[in-house]
Amino acid sequence: MISCREAAQWVSAYADRELDAVSSLQMDAHLAECPRCRAALERVEAVRTALGSAALTYAAPAELASRVRSAVGREAAPARRRWRWAAVPGTAIAAALAWLVVGNVGGRGAERRLADELVAGHVRSLMVDHLVDVASTDQHTVRPWFNGKIDFAPPVADFSASGFALVGGRMDYVAGRPVAALVYRHQAHLVNLFVWPDRTGATATQASTVDGYSLVHWNDTDLAYWAVSDLNLHDLARLADLVRESRTRAAPAGE
Repeated sequence: MISCREAAQWVSAYADRELDAVSSLQMDAHLAECPRCRAALERVEAVRTALGSAALTYAAPAELASRVRSAVGREAAPARRRWRWAAVPGTAIAAALAWLVVGNVGGRGAERRLADELVAGHVRSLMVDHLVDVASTDQHTVRPWFNGKIDFAPPVADFSASGFALVGGRMDYVAGRPVAALVYRHQAHLVNLFVWPDRTGATATQASTVDGYSLVHWNDTDLAYWAVSDLNLHDLARLADLVRESRTRAAPAGE
């Protein structure tokens, strides 16, 4: 018979019918005996149903077409300007056009799918005691735990003095890659701060809501951050400020 901890790790794959026959039978047996894990499975299926019925398409405004044509029309610019555009790496042009499109679809498309995935990850982490893999309020315990498990060092800090106490950390999987998830507690609310490498450059803090959950995200020079919680956006943005400030203070020390 498998344990509840093992069932928590398998519940998503079980709901997707991705387990092998033996593991599926073990889950069947465990779920028959454990009402808590059955409830966790029902919550996973409820999230999947909600995401499946969500409107993930958006009709771009009419002026978007003219703006794209205008951008492409720079081919008619003077020769020197054409050369300067040609000297820009193709990925940078693609990123600029991607920004133009995303900015006009109100965060839908790929970014909305990512937000949905992060909300599902937050909800899943609250199920069956799988909030953290390493439970500690000490950043010097949590940060080294990630060594060898991911290919970057997440910035870990405790902000208890400012109302955000470090609970611990865990490994998660977002957008097809392993990421670090740092967990904070603010009063009665839990926050998942997902972190992964992203070298697109620093961005301003952006906020949104999905299915009643608040999301705040930003980039610094080499990492992307997404904070997810049932906190209000104002309080969640405060955590973003604290993380930014701690990174700024750590920079001179070479961290």
